[in-house]
Amino acid sequence: QVQLVESGGGLVETGGSLRLSCTASGITFDRTAMGWFRQTPTMEREFVAAITWGGRNTRYGDSVKGRFTTSRDNAKNTVYLQMNDLKPEDTAVYYCAAKPTAYNVYRSPDDYDYWGLGTQVTVSS
Repeated sequence: QVQLVESGGGLVETGGSLRLSCTASGITFDRTAMGWFRQTPTMEREFVAAITWGGRNTRYGDSVKGRFTTSRDNAKNTVYLQMNDLKPEDTAVYYCAAKPTAYNVYRSPDDYDYWGLGTQVTVSS
């Protein structure tokens, strides 16, 4: 049974930082591509970041490039999203996603097989 559990969300002021974590179980994590997405009630699920199974390659959505960084610790089955210089428009539920036995980075939500339940990030102005 695959489980992805996000943590680290919360309320932060504009310009602040948060680090999200996503811990996986039930998959061979070091052979799994991971991604981060976000969604609001008025917006479709938006690509935020992706990372290859070895962590060597990453990709970012245009709206977060230069502010967010994703990384992973395969020994801990955990992927991270470091979010700096947060803005009110970053307010959303953030989800991690997994694509087992996949080498590349993937930007579409349809590419992923498993999802976490999400963690709320709220940035106050």
